[in-house]
This record gives sequence, structure tokens and C-alpha cells, in this order.
Amino acid sequence: MFFRQVLYRDLGCASYVLGDGGEAIVVDPRFDTDVYLEIALEAGLEIAHVVDTHEHADHISGRERLAALTGAQAHRPARQDARRGGDLEAGQELRVGSVLVRALATPGHRPEHLALAVSDASRSLEPWMLLSGDSLLVGDLARPDLAVEAELGARDLHASLQSLLELGDHVEIWPGHVGGSLCGGAGLSLKTCSTIGYERRNNPLLSLQAPEFVRRLTSSIPARPPNVAHVVEANRRTREHLPARPSLLDADALAHALDDDVTVLDARDPRAFDEGHIDGAVNLPVSASALGTRAGWALRPHEPIVIVADEQWRAEAMTRALHAVGLWRILGVALDWTELPSKRGGAWSLEALAAGLRERSVALVDVREAEAWRSGHVDGSIHLPLGRLGNGRELAVAAPRGTIAVACAAGARAAFAASLLRRGGWRDVVRVAGGGIGGLRAYDIPLIGGAA
Repeated sequence: MFFRQVLYRDLGCASYVLGDGGEAIVVDPRFDTDVYLEIALEAGLEIAHVVDTHEHADHISGRERLAALTGAQAHRPARQDARRGGDLEAGQELRVGSVLVRALATPGHRPEHLALAVSDASRSLEPWMLLSGDSLLVGDLARPDLAVEAELGARDLHASLQSLLELGDHVEIWPGHVGGSLCGGAGLSLKTCSTIGYERRNNPLLSLQAPEFVRRLTSSIPARPPNVAHVVEANRRTREHLPARPSLLDADALAHALDDDVTVLDARDPRAFDEGHIDGAVNLPVSASALGTRAGWALRPHEPIVIVADEQWRAEAMTRALHAVGLWRILGVALDWTELPSKRGGAWSLEALAAGLRERSVALVDVREAEAWRSGHVDGSIHLPLGRLGNGRELAVAAPRGTIAVACAAGARAAFAASLLRRGGWRDVVRVAGGGIGGLRAYDIPLIGGAA
């Protein structure tokens, strides 16, 4: 049996290629499908089936794209509502050579969710591994709130997990998401596989009865991403649908493309951005983690976008990240914008921030997520995680007077958030670089809500 895990670290997604007898099954493919074609070619396999375990809410699936390129059969879970389509039902099996894949009903993350039990029939019909999709994850469980009310999803997930635990402790778990994904919680591990036995012993939620399980699982759900409905609807398509390739814009074309409704997404390093950028541009460096997820938080699905970069590879990396989360209205890419008027940004060190806080001359905007905020924050600071910060134009918090310093856990997210706030009309905004909120303790700035 041929088996290969394919990771897309930016979104914390995992997909799989299984094969035997000259044929392969691809499970949960990402939108950029070249990697599966390369793997199949190297292994001497023809892709016969392309399967999604559920209607993904965090990324655009490559199911239909890959099926169109290879002639493979495309499969997605069946729904009770026939209008939703889908052909793969619980109990159904797919087979290539000695590889047997059996669909298991595992609602919870989504009602239609299937996990896939994989057997190597040349050795045994007993399941060897479980492609768990978004159900049982490494170190965590899938969030239950992206398709239905959270408590209902959690009750369904509890029942699903009980059935998966019955497969046996020896069965390997290969999840659809790893650390960095928005589909799990804070416990989601960067490790890419586990076993049912290890998770049974080390995930306390798996030993709880349903009422307590539901209470615990729903007590700390992260904010719901704003582009979920758009991504799910795109993944329900049963025909290949591709974005247009962005054109390269010269200075004149760039100037004509810019208006009040266009978002300029600057892919450069924050230091280069601070030296000079197009007025109103948003700084999302391609070197940052969770690039697509952050863009999905801040940008509307059909928002027109122009990408600015200093090198072609940065522009291409940004384009791929946007396409992966359904942001397809990219008007063009500009590598030279120096003829346009520019603005400068500013950055503070932690030491400068600490001095401003002691002098009460700065307003601190903390853009960390709720769990990090609760673990310790500066008294009087403004909590605006990306889920509430939005696109920077619609702020529920009135702009304070004086300098606004934007900080996060380490510094990367602060650059993005600071540029969003400037675009939203806040002035005199600086990003805090070289450290995060937790580092303020070293400068005798007390934090409340966590350890002293």
C-alpha cells in the first residue's frame, strides 16, 4: 500500500494519497492540486477517486479541479437534503488494489461529516488507520459550531467519537487538520498523526459523559471566521471553477485600479512597509504564519484586491494563499509603485511601549485571541482580536487620542492589525515589534487576568 500525507502548513490542513494496483485515492485535497499530480506520477499511480470528508469551511477544496485534470471520480458526503447533492454514504467502500476505504458517519463538526477507515486487504480487512477528517484530531477535537448550533454539534460529535474509539487502540489517526488550523482549539498539536489509544489516554474530553463533554467543548470556542458561508458554498460546487490569473500592473494601470473600494495588500516585510507604502495599504507579509486565515478574517469574499510586492515570488505566494481561502477577485499584481504617493509607518520596541504605558501617553490595542488575553493583559488596554477588528473600517471602539500602539503575542500580527487600523481611519498608529504582551513583565508592567 502506498500512503502519503500532504501538509499545507499555512492553514494547518492535511490531505492524503493512498494507492495500490496502479490507482490512487486522494482525500481532502487542497486547492493547489499540482502536488497530487506529482506524487501520483512519481509513484506510478493514476488518480481514480478524489474524496472530501466534509464540506470544508476553512479552505477551498481541490476536489473538482483534481477530478477534471485526471478524469477521476469526485466524491463528497451525501446529505439528507437531496438538494445538497453528494454521493458518498456511510458504509460505502472505495477500493484501489488492496486498499479498502470505508466511510463512517461522524457528524459533529458538520452534519455530513465522514471519517474514512483504511484497510490493507493484502494483510487484513481490519482497519489499520483512520483518516479522521475534522473529528478526532491530534491533541484536540474538532470545533462543533461552524455548521449548526454549538451544543447540537457537540452532542453529535460525542456520539461519533464513541464509535471511533471502538475501532481499537492500535488504529492510527491521520487527521484533516493539525496545529495552525481554525477548525480545532488551543490543544491542536503540530504533530501530524497519533493513535486511538494514545488519544484515549491523553485527551480528557474523550472520557467524559455527554453532558459534561458538551459543556467543556463549548466553553472555549474561538470566534467564528466571517468567510465560512462563502467557503462552504464554493465547496458544494460540482463543476470545476477557477479564479482568473492576476495580471501584472505597471504604474499607470496600478493608479487606475486604485479607488475607495480596492484593498491594496502589501506582501513585503513590515520594516520595508514602514519605510513607505501606498496610502491605505494593508501589510500582510508572506513570511507570516496563517497567511490565508488572516486574510480571510479581514477581507470580504468579493472584495477587489491589488497585491503589492517587491519580488515576483512574494506576489505568487500571496495569490496562492488568497485563492486557498476563496479570495479570488484579485485585480492585479504590482511590483513597482514608486511613482505613487506613499505613507510611512512606525514601530516601537517593548521598552518604548512600557515607557509610554508608565507615562499614560499611549493607548494599547491588544489583538491577541481571547484565550491569550485572559492569560494576562495590560489593565486599560483595548482588546480587538482579528475577529472583531474586521477590515479596519468598521470599529466599535472610538479612536482614543494620542498614539495607538498595536501589540500581539510576538509581533507579526501587530503589523497586519496596525495597517488595518490606519486604513480604518485611526491616526498615529504604531506596531510593537520584537516581542509581545507577555514580555512587558520584564519592564515592570503588570498584567492582570493571568500569572503575575
